[in-house]
Amino acid sequence: MKLYDITLPITNDMPVWPGDQPVSLMMNTSIAKGDDYNMTGIQMGAHTGTHIDAPYHFLEDGATIDAIPIETFIGPCVVIEVDSEVSIEEKDFRKHDLIGHSRVLFKTRNSQLHTFTTSVFTRNYVSLGIDAARYLVEMEVMLVGIDYLSIESFRSTGSPVHKLLLRNNITILEGLNLSGVKAGEYELLCMPLKLQGCEGAPARVILREMGR
Repeated sequence: MKLYDITLPITNDMPVWPGDQPVSLMMNTSIAKGDDYNMTGIQMGAHTGTHIDAPYHFLEDGATIDAIPIETFIGPCVVIEVDSEVSIEEKDFRKHDLIGHSRVLFKTRNSQLHTFTTSVFTRNYVSLGIDAARYLVEMEVMLVGIDYLSIESFRSTGSPVHKLLLRNNITILEGLNLSGVKAGEYELLCMPLKLQGCEGAPARVILREMGR
């Protein structure tokens, strides 16, 4: 069965959320410079590239990344493609039967904007609307993902979408590259770094075709 790596590569010139720590990959030792081995030093924020938001990101008493059950990150998921230009609303995907789907990934025009091939942060990305977030809560989804660095609008005040989802134990997966993935059902394999006591972590994320 075909595998899709939907993880963004971590590079020195990748976009990060405004104000977040830029990525720095540094060769601390180099064979080319006479050292015995190559060794890279890494500096970056926990929400770099493809990453998980744990409840503690916005809730003082929320679970940290290392406390989320590993079963949350592995299992059947559905990729839903929506054509919204600004915000995903309930009407955009209610026609899709979410009954039985506990992990939902949204593919939007973000996947076609080449937004990850430049270091410039894109502010007009497609995000998730609050009514759509409420619907996901009603459907008892455990994980929701989207194809840019935040599931919430850049212009949002108070982060209501994040807080609603995380308050209802819906883990958020951001920074997906779904450009080569068609809508449909897959198996999600998501491995966030086990950073003790942290509110989020970068992740390697794979989709595997199911029964094709």
